[in-house]
Amino acid sequence: MAVKIRLTRRGAKKRPHYRVVVANSTAPRDGDFLEIVGTYNPMLVADNAGRVVLKSNRIEYWLGIGAQPTERVARFIDEAGIALPASIKKKMAVKIKSRKPKAPKKEAKKA
Repeated sequence: MAVKIRLTRRGAKKRPHYRVVVANSTAPRDGDFLEIVGTYNPMLVADNAGRVVLKSNRIEYWLGIGAQPTERVARFIDEAGIALPASIKKKMAVKIKSRKPKAPKKEAKKA
């Protein structure tokens, strides 16, 4: 059984709130899960402590037995200072390098 650490959406329309869960990889996004290991509230300011809340000991346990985090959750884990396996860190570095910088917008001329 392949296990993933991923986000599942909660909250009202246009007011998202996510749970960070450990789930079977074949389960639907908002379907059955094994354990809740944190929360993510994108409506809060980026520097707010309650924006991303993770249970570090449980995440370390699940990573230790082979659970694979999604790209977004891997970033949260890395920012929280929880040790990620080297293979996941390598994938994150490749994705960051492959992103192209956005071209600056051209301003319209005023006549």
